[in-house]
Amino acid sequence: MTEVWTTPHRSAPVDAVVALPGSKSITARALVLAAIADGPSRLVRPLRARDTDLMAGGLRALGVSIQETGSAAHPDWLVTPGPLRGPADVDAGLAGTVLRFLPPVAALADGPVRVDGDPRLHERPNAGLIAGLRDAGVRIDDGGRGKAPFTVHGTGRVRGGAVTVDASESSQVVSGLLLTAARFDEGLDLSLAGGVPSMPHVEMTVTTLRAHGVDVVPTERGWRVAPGPIAARDVVVEPDLSNAAPFLAAALVTGGRVTVPDWPEVTTQPGAQLDRLLSEMGASVVGTAEGLQVTGGAPIRPLVADLAEVSELVPVLAALAALADGPSRFTGIAHMRGHETDRLQALDEVLTAVGARVQQLPDGLVIEPGPRRPALLDSYADHRMVMAAAVLGLAIEGVRVADPGAVTKTLPDFVDRWSGLLDEPAGVDR
Repeated sequence: MTEVWTTPHRSAPVDAVVALPGSKSITARALVLAAIADGPSRLVRPLRARDTDLMAGGLRALGVSIQETGSAAHPDWLVTPGPLRGPADVDAGLAGTVLRFLPPVAALADGPVRVDGDPRLHERPNAGLIAGLRDAGVRIDDGGRGKAPFTVHGTGRVRGGAVTVDASESSQVVSGLLLTAARFDEGLDLSLAGGVPSMPHVEMTVTTLRAHGVDVVPTERGWRVAPGPIAARDVVVEPDLSNAAPFLAAALVTGGRVTVPDWPEVTTQPGAQLDRLLSEMGASVVGTAEGLQVTGGAPIRPLVADLAEVSELVPVLAALAALADGPSRFTGIAHMRGHETDRLQALDEVLTAVGARVQQLPDGLVIEPGPRRPALLDSYADHRMVMAAAVLGLAIEGVRVADPGAVTKTLPDFVDRWSGLLDEPAGVDR
């Protein structure tokens, strides 16, 4: 039977400090580079969640040694590269990072590597990456779909060179190619056929590559990566700032205060824009010795913004918009239709169910608050939709969400953390 979570309702202000596990984005990139580096690397405080476990599992299937070290409560990963080989099967689950970061690594393996995953993965766009790998000299069988399942026929090496890609549906297409490019015979001269959403994630990739000694430079239309070694490097993974969004949003909804410790002063994570966005929605946001502190109290203000760079924050921001004192307008997020679910459609359905009026735009949403009402919401097997439902439930009594276990993708203990924030029982019915 499907689990149903009755999300906690809260009328009193919260006052809490919420420590968060490591960043999924940084963990994924660190794993890939460690797997093809010139020696062993250690990942300290990596995120342990479904997406990152699938990434580690895929790399192990290709011949990489990933051993758990450290304590049972805080395991680290020791990654030792080995000869990449097939045949192998990679389970990408519903993870875009695995879907788009692992095939270029698989192309360096000697033998066929099949990539598949959850049913919804078969709908996630991947034609840009597949076409880019083919331009680099890789043979891929995908039945002409441009989506999973597909098989990468690795020969132990990739030619590389000049490649043009359409990454308009996901910045992960660019990151996936850049991460492995130094191991290509000719490196990679990557040009874009159009725009790229979530550009901060590409900038994160470039910064990470340079930290590993890779020569990557911007060009007029993209990036050039020189062939050469990838230096082994120990990495301490920052807290996941995107996963901070619902907890910090709780301060606005309840008029309370939430602090997230170890908030980095300098970071490549797009979630760092939360301070600006929550400020625009009426929060007081300050950096303290403890961490980033968000305080609510005034009515939630509507937000009009291009959110192309921070689409992973949109579900929580949309929940806040449904509780604001005026209409909000989000644009630049058409690519969210290809995420874990069609997030624009899902947000339309969820916000409408609790009383908001929603208009879908070609590239976004207009959200106008309405009379609030309880509802049973679908999670759409999407972790961010569970988090959005939790934020709505703070202000709307009687909000329930089906399949809250979708949060295992990035924050497996989210329900317990959320209930702990509010000093409430978890309230999951099975």
